[in-house]
Amino acid sequence: MPALDRRTLLAGAAATGALAATASIAAEDIVSVTPDLSGKSILITGCSSGFGRLAAEHFARLGAKVFATMRNLPRAEATDLLEIAYMDDLDINVIGIDVLSDEEVAAGVAKAERLNRGPIDVLINNAGISYGGPVEIQDLAATQHTFDTNVFGPQRMIRAVLPGMRAAQSGLIINVSSQLGRVIVPSYGMYSPSKFALEALSEGLAYELVPHGIDVNVIEPGGYPTKIWSNANTNSLALLERADETHTSGYTALISMLGQRTGGGTTDPMDVPRAMADVIAMPAGTRPLRRPVHPGSKPQMPINDLTARVQVEWLGESGFGPWIKAVHNV
Repeated sequence: MPALDRRTLLAGAAATGALAATASIAAEDIVSVTPDLSGKSILITGCSSGFGRLAAEHFARLGAKVFATMRNLPRAEATDLLEIAYMDDLDINVIGIDVLSDEEVAAGVAKAERLNRGPIDVLINNAGISYGGPVEIQDLAATQHTFDTNVFGPQRMIRAVLPGMRAAQSGLIINVSSQLGRVIVPSYGMYSPSKFALEALSEGLAYELVPHGIDVNVIEPGGYPTKIWSNANTNSLALLERADETHTSGYTALISMLGQRTGGGTTDPMDVPRAMADVIAMPAGTRPLRRPVHPGSKPQMPINDLTARVQVEWLGESGFGPWIKAVHNV
């Protein structure tokens, strides 16, 4: 398969300067350089705030053509971003996409491809939500909303961009997961289950796209001070408001925390766009499947390393072996 040969050649050529061949790579394991993203077209979901908003501006300042998407246009956040782009001569286009809508995803990606005059080089599935509280109090509305945003939304975006990427025999899909996509903290509702699903989706997709020359990367942030915390508090309090005592009565201590969560402390949210830029700038075929990002503890790293080893040992000599080994840089 041509893509497998391409990966092998690129990996060999980049061996002295590429990242170590591991399943997960920490931020401090990478020599810090300023990536050049000139010529890259990058579509990002969830750009009204947080990692998405920071990434849109950061990538444009590194030379990329950025398609920053957000829902509910027009809105002040879009105007602010476009004003910065105009003042600083940045190549940023704002497109309305609600990842819960099949129609908006299809129309938004088609518009980005028209403006780009070809397929998108990089898709970043960043949009995400969270509810807090024990699993039992998560009603079907909260459960469906969480999975529709954190799992089905990325799947909608992936299906929309892949025909173009496959035609080009190149591309990169970055899915923003979480430490909590690999480890569990009680009382985070359906957030971890949805991120575990996104991790599995990403890994399966990574194997399947090897013959097409398309890479998949999972960014796994720890806690950062973004709006996900305040939004999660709002979601959690609304959930509690409609919850039935039949389900809440057994979790007094856990429920008392709802609506009060903060996270990230003094960590710098720019760590995440910088990590993404590093991954984007790497040669195709050498990118890690997973990239933990946090200046402190990264408890998922042993899990990432173990599961990569198990995949290679289990399927490495099967018919899927070349795909498995290519993804894990073996």
